[in-house]
Amino acid sequence: MFLHLVLRDPRWGRCYESYSEDPKIVQDMTEIIPGLQGQIPSSYPKGVPFVGGMESVAACAKHYIGDGGTTEGINENNTVIDNKGLLSIHLPGYVSSIRKGVATVMISYSSLNGVKMHANYEMVTNFLKKNLRFKGFVISDWEGIDRITSPPHANYTYSIEASVNAGLDMIMLPYNYTEFIDGLTYLVKNNFVPMSRIDDAVKRILLVKFTMGLFENPLADERFVKQLGCEAHRELARDAVRKSLVLLKNGKSADAPLLPLPKKASNILVAGSHADNLGYQCGGWTIKWMGFSGNNLTTGTTILTAIKNTVDPTSKVVYNENPDAEFVKSGGFSYAIVVVGEHPYAETKGDNLNLTIPEPGPSTITNVCGTVKCVVVVVSGRPVVIQPYVASMEALVAAWLPGSEGQGVADVLFGDFGFTGKLSFTWFKTVDQLPMHVGDPHYDPLFPLGFGLTTQPAKAQ
Repeated sequence: MFLHLVLRDPRWGRCYESYSEDPKIVQDMTEIIPGLQGQIPSSYPKGVPFVGGMESVAACAKHYIGDGGTTEGINENNTVIDNKGLLSIHLPGYVSSIRKGVATVMISYSSLNGVKMHANYEMVTNFLKKNLRFKGFVISDWEGIDRITSPPHANYTYSIEASVNAGLDMIMLPYNYTEFIDGLTYLVKNNFVPMSRIDDAVKRILLVKFTMGLFENPLADERFVKQLGCEAHRELARDAVRKSLVLLKNGKSADAPLLPLPKKASNILVAGSHADNLGYQCGGWTIKWMGFSGNNLTTGTTILTAIKNTVDPTSKVVYNENPDAEFVKSGGFSYAIVVVGEHPYAETKGDNLNLTIPEPGPSTITNVCGTVKCVVVVVSGRPVVIQPYVASMEALVAAWLPGSEGQGVADVLFGDFGFTGKLSFTWFKTVDQLPMHVGDPHYDPLFPLGFGLTTQPAKAQ
């Protein structure tokens, strides 16, 4: 079993800033590797994959390299960058991953300075394998070698030769694998791909398999099947939600905070397209590749349900997905919680040069926050345009994609736990500012890298 560590900026579409701008963020990101593979011994040789026993799984660092810096942030596009920028922005996560014994590295669909990464000998063989001394195996992305040519698969024999000679050890072939086998066999027999390259690939793949114990235990271990989705796992996910929430604004002034919200209130308005939608909370790459809308495909708690679970039994919660201003004005609400954000996406579907919250999100914010005290909770996989609305709201929370455990959002909104999260990348004012990195001469963000207000847990209400 392989689980993936994605070392790229998740904001497809106008996405540039890397996690590696802050060493602590790199460390936090790569801590998932010992969590998956086990804690690597201090004496373990550098670059050698480590998987510590049957209760561990092999991790995959992806997508190597420069995937988060493509022109205009477009998926599978070209990253134009000098060596200094490449090494300082995009590389540190991989260095840390290799140091922690990551078993595999996946190559990016994107290009680096015009060279397709799936055919980039300099970066795969010379740099990753020789310079960084990575001993695990290098794997292609889904039909990644097909995309070396334009249109894809236009010259498949060339794509096989270019990718294997570049240093790719395992090729992800979802469909016609016999075409690849026949093509590679022909290339080896006719000396276009040296046998030494095949030996290197086989050695690396076998090393990972031996490390994982797959020859002793080749079949899936079903001991933990019943733990999937168990209460302990959901509680861990809920705790992750609490800790990942970032409080960006709290009150019109520092001495008049809105959060934590009182649990006891006569009338509470909950609004927004994302308040009662598990699919929107989960985003893409979950139950379905591109995500989904609604509450029927997975088990969990929506933010609306979590709010109802948390407030005092005497408090009335009124839900209106997109109320008009008159409804809000006449409702006599003590305060409002507005939950809006992006629709689910994955990969190219997420390309977005505007990064705006889709309607009716902005209208809901305007109608509600212009009339009653409100906290806006943004559900998104990346920073989005929010500056035009910040002045009208009392409080603003970045909830990212809380997944199935919306209760974690309510836990912190109502003060059972305090806000502790910090931004792992800059939140821009307008997309015209992008690309924007810490240290730029004109660095002028809405909220800077590492920003996040904190609160203390509320006393019993």
